[in-house]
Amino acid sequence: MITVYKEPQCFACTKTIEKFEAAGLEVKVVDVTDNPGALTYVKDDLGYTGAPVVVVSEHDHWSGLRPDHIARVIAGGGADNETQGE
Repeated sequence: MITVYKEPQCFACTKTIEKFEAAGLEVKVVDVTDNPGALTYVKDDLGYTGAPVVVVSEHDHWSGLRPDHIARVIAGGGADNETQGE
C-alpha cells in the first residue's frame, strides 16, 4: 500500500493523492499535523522536512510533488519496481 504523509491545504499533497487514486491505487493518507508519531517518522527516520512524503516501501520513498515517481509507481501497479530514496 502507498502511504502519503500530508499537511492540510497542501496543493502538492492533494495532487499526489489524486494521481494515485485516479489510477485505481489504494492510498493511505496520514495528516502529520494530527499524528505526532507520523511527523517524527517522516522527519527523524526518513529525513524529510516537506510534504507530501510518499512511502511505497522501505526503500522507495520521496518528498514533494514528483510526477516521475508517481508515474513509475502507477506503471508498476504500486509495486516497488525500482529502489528510490531521496
